[in-house]
Amino acid sequence: QVQLVESGGGSVQAGGSLNLSCAASGHTPISSYCMGWFRQAPGKEREGLVVMNRYGIKTVTTSAKGRFTVSRDNAKNTLYLQVNTLNTEDTAMYYCAAKQSDSGGCTPEQRKFAYWGKGTQVTVSS
Repeated sequence: QVQLVESGGGSVQAGGSLNLSCAASGHTPISSYCMGWFRQAPGKEREGLVVMNRYGIKTVTTSAKGRFTVSRDNAKNTLYLQVNTLNTEDTAMYYCAAKQSDSGGCTPEQRKFAYWGKGTQVTVSS
């Protein structure tokens, strides 16, 4: 089991950048999991952004291509999401999630992720 805590959200002007963090705790390091970032904008369904498997291979969804970068610090057991050139449509609650690495692969299918953080709010103003 793993516990996830996101941080780094806040209010930012359009065009700015943010670096979100997801600190993990538990007996198993995040480098053993498939880790992902998701977000839910007001009035919309939660969507996947990017996932990283235990080998560090990333899968980026169409929504995240070009401006979103995921990285991992194994020593700190922390996952990051760098978001550049923010716009008002990026306003959302951002979530970190984890799933056990298995033969099913590491894809941004939300239903397969068993562990979720409570999220960090990002608000972008024009």
